[in-house]
Amino acid sequence: MASLTRIIERHIQNLLETTTEESVFLSRKNLSERFGCVPSQINYVIRSRFTPERGYIVESQRGGHGYIRVIRLCLDMPEDRANHVDELVGDTVNEQEIRRILSNLQHRQLISNRERLLIEVATRFQEEMGSSLLDLSPYKRDSLNAELLKRLLRSLVLG
Repeated sequence: MASLTRIIERHIQNLLETTTEESVFLSRKNLSERFGCVPSQINYVIRSRFTPERGYIVESQRGGHGYIRVIRLCLDMPEDRANHVDELVGDTVNEQEIRRILSNLQHRQLISNRERLLIEVATRFQEEMGSSLLDLSPYKRDSLNAELLKRLLRSLVLG
């Protein structure tokens, strides 16, 4: 049996797939009543499953007329994909974050399995070289990781 988190996630994804719009408006209260859970369960699903890494932006308004708006990112234009890469990676990124970003990009079919593995090897190599030869601070190492990752991803998604 699927977990409640997965059931709620699938429901929201189905709403996004069946609409002609790029976003859907949701009510925490209505969703929690529909699935027999507390509103914090809905918050958890939104925070963990509908992230920019997975191709979504979420807007939220709390209160009596509160809502959640889940927006599916459209990356049709090359400059949109480049901006998305820059936002995903940020200024610093560690090895664990690199794997998470690459896994999500592969899941969204923006990179292939082979490309993901090649980037992981390249960033791991740089990490090892930076640690052993250059004696870099963790911040500087993560900053170099981010720059390398951005360059590699831009060349693939803009390719």
